[in-house]
Amino acid sequence: MIRLVNLSKTYRLNNKSTIVADNLNIEFPSKTAVAILGRNGAGKSSLLRMISGALEPDQGEVQIQGTVSWPVGFAGSFHPELTGLQNTRFIGRVYGVDTDELVDFVQNFSELGKHFTQPIRSYSSGMRSRLAFGVSMGIQFDTYLIDEITAVGDAAFKLKSEALIRARLSQAGAIFVSHSMAQVKRLCQHAIVLENGRARYYTDVDEAVLVHHRAMLGDEN
Repeated sequence: MIRLVNLSKTYRLNNKSTIVADNLNIEFPSKTAVAILGRNGAGKSSLLRMISGALEPDQGEVQIQGTVSWPVGFAGSFHPELTGLQNTRFIGRVYGVDTDELVDFVQNFSELGKHFTQPIRSYSSGMRSRLAFGVSMGIQFDTYLIDEITAVGDAAFKLKSEALIRARLSQAGAIFVSHSMAQVKRLCQHAIVLENGRARYYTDVDEAVLVHHRAMLGDEN
């Protein structure tokens, strides 16, 4: 379970303020996949980063029961001079999991072949993304933070990635950001619509998607 308590965050640039969280009070239930919907710049990714601890709110707090992943697929913590194998082992040790099991999982899932034992600096962005997704999903968490990660790879890899997410969500919850409403409907049970720093929680995903679409149409008019 994750609870946002009086959570606030404002970005200020060139005398202009953008509110991404305005005194938010939200509870994300355990073992429930909750989508965050909103226009570009609404603060969806910022909200995920605050929940993960990577971004400090201006006010309020995030209360967490259980374990929470870093944003799935985030590759920023990889050391470029270490190989994919070495980075995977290091992360496994940090999180206290069986490093051999994690290495086997990531090596098979990421489909990197010989590149798995080569330095990260030699990877393409797609290769880094596949490695990051494999490491993220190779560790069991109570709640996964997912930000557009299944967009990486070819069509077959996307299908495999979504299948893995489904398998994890049979035992865990998620906070899920995606621009694909079809994907949101397939994977999520609840949804939040984020607009101007305010959030409305829906237990009906179809209703949330409809509200989101109406807001987007309003932006275009």
